[in-house]
Parts: sequence; structure tokens; C-alpha cells
Amino acid sequence: MLVAFSVAPSGTGDSVSAAVAAAVRVVRDSGLPHRTDSMFTTIEGEWDECLDVVKRACEAVGQHGERVSLVLKADIRPGRTGEMTAKLERLEAAIEADQQP
Repeated sequence: MLVAFSVAPSGTGDSVSAAVAAAVRVVRDSGLPHRTDSMFTTIEGEWDECLDVVKRACEAVGQHGERVSLVLKADIRPGRTGEMTAKLERLEAAIEADQQP
């Protein structure tokens, strides 16, 4: 499964970079395939390992404030792996096919 999530503390002022850095550290230390962009972090793995990482990332962010906001989206495809890159490859192939005369 792919899990895209965003986690941040509430009520901590303007900058949440230290809290987000703590969450990303949890993701990187997990060993799961991952990608972080300006809005979300996406991880790939099995249910239990993905949700464990999300929970630990929330706990890490919770150290920076008394309230945590979590946005989560999951793509559940049993038996599939490598979808973090494969989905993008299929998209690029479709775009390329549309550009053919």
C-alpha cells in the first residue's frame, strides 16, 4: 500500500519545520520506501508497518506541541510493490502516448 500523509503541530507559532523534521526522521529511519515533497510524505509497505510509521511520526510531532493535525490518504493494492515509482511511470507513458500524432 501507499500512504501519503501530512502531520504538523497546532498552536506552535509560524514555523513547524522542526516538528516536521522529526516526523521525516521517523520515516527515514523506518527503512520503508518513501518520498517527501512540500505537502506530503508518501511511504510504501504493508498495513501494519505503514500505520506504525504514521503513528510514530505523529508522536514525534506531538513533542513539539499539545495538538497534532494529521491528513492521510492510502492506496491499497494487495500484492503490488514498487507502486511509488510504477504509478508515475504509467502516468508518463500515458502523457507520452497522448502527444503522439
